[in-house]
Amino acid sequence: MFNALHWSVACMLLSLMGLSACSENPSNVSKSDKLPAIYPDYIGVTIPDGIAPLNFGFAGGDSQRMDVVVSGSKGGQLHANGSYADFDEDDWHQLTRQNRGGKLTVTVSVKANGAWTQYKNFEIYVSPYALDEWGLTYRRIAPGYEIYSRMGLYQRNLSNFDEEAILENTQVPGACLNCHMANRTNPQQMVFHVRGEHGATMIQMDGKREWLKATNDQLGGSMVYPYWHPTGRYCAFSTNQTRQGFHVVHDERIEVFDLKSDIFVYDPARHEMISDSLIMTKDWSENSPVFSPDGRTLYFLTCLQQDYPQNYKHEQYNLCSISFDPDKGTFGQHVDTLFNAAAQGKSLTWPRPSYDGRYIMFTLIDYGYFSIWHNEADQWLLDLKTGQARPMKEINSPRADSYHNWNMNSHWMVFTSRRDDGLYSHLYLASIDDQGRLSKPFLLPQRNPQDYYRQSVYSFNTPDFTSSRVDFDARSAAREIMSDKRIDTHMKGEQ
Repeated sequence: MFNALHWSVACMLLSLMGLSACSENPSNVSKSDKLPAIYPDYIGVTIPDGIAPLNFGFAGGDSQRMDVVVSGSKGGQLHANGSYADFDEDDWHQLTRQNRGGKLTVTVSVKANGAWTQYKNFEIYVSPYALDEWGLTYRRIAPGYEIYSRMGLYQRNLSNFDEEAILENTQVPGACLNCHMANRTNPQQMVFHVRGEHGATMIQMDGKREWLKATNDQLGGSMVYPYWHPTGRYCAFSTNQTRQGFHVVHDERIEVFDLKSDIFVYDPARHEMISDSLIMTKDWSENSPVFSPDGRTLYFLTCLQQDYPQNYKHEQYNLCSISFDPDKGTFGQHVDTLFNAAAQGKSLTWPRPSYDGRYIMFTLIDYGYFSIWHNEADQWLLDLKTGQARPMKEINSPRADSYHNWNMNSHWMVFTSRRDDGLYSHLYLASIDDQGRLSKPFLLPQRNPQDYYRQSVYSFNTPDFTSSRVDFDARSAAREIMSDKRIDTHMKGEQ
């Protein structure tokens, strides 16, 4: 007969094998009026239904076991018992969908020093707004200054924990892969830049891939910081001459600045660059162009060029706009300043319009535009209806908050932050409702988040949502990059 002794031995063997089939239910529990210390901090966050499970561990000291019960305000319940809260994906998806627009109440009990403690319950809110995106794309890179270690462009299914490479530089030795962008989260139109000996700008449209010459004598720099026109007929770019310098103070590491930058609009069908003297000036650096959702306005940054690197702290960008006629491929007659950051002793970078046309989200820093190295970097929101801008205090932290993008229904945003340890940038998601109220951000879920983030030596940056899995033949692309076969581009009206 399989008696209690046999069962105890079986549990011990399974435990030694690293399995969690045998759970230990709480007994003789003492109650605490304190919230549990958990990692990641998912207390009070708002999530979309169908997101990957918000697994978490105990961060309040050594523990032998956790017991977690999640109850839905509209019904349903989940139970997890183990070294950390590891929820079943299918059960989690069912519970969040059942409680869309409601909340989940989480009860955490922890066994430490042989005794169980039940902590104060906390809530996780399930948003009424759908995410409506398959996943995320982003670059993952080990921080460095002189050489590119292993890095690449990756995609992540947001309903589970599956991650895969789109392209890694191990397939293209010595290259840097950056500045990727899909058209309104649709990867059928995608662009990214390859920096290094085999430099190029890749444009993929409906399965057809082209590699553009990385530099152009008419431009004086590479085609970087892309943003698609909503029709897919055009793609806006910066052409930048970037340099980096190093600080000698303990709390600052590196500064990236532009010797010169301009912006233009590229017509892929004609391999033609369209620009204007208003946005390609001699004494000003224009940077980071983005189209409005209706495609009739081009937003961009502009800054008076400085004597670099001596006056790098005077490099302060404002947000400007110019009209654009997509039928004629022409620009308007004047430039408007939408946000004068320099007048506030600040610099504005990374403008991203919401796809519903209501907001522009941007990052505000003390100087420059490469915000990822600035601890003071905060996210701001410009309301295009009222013209008023405000800091997004609900999602900001004392450390660098930067690189952000919207989902298509403009109720969700993804951004990078170094709030966790000050060294590595991780991905956070947050929501915004119809009244402009922001939710507490939550860290991108991982199956075992404590192990994943504590052992990772990579930073995440330039994230974007993707409506479907990116279909990209990395092996063929690597061969094409190494072949150095490139397509020339030209200015409109010139050959």
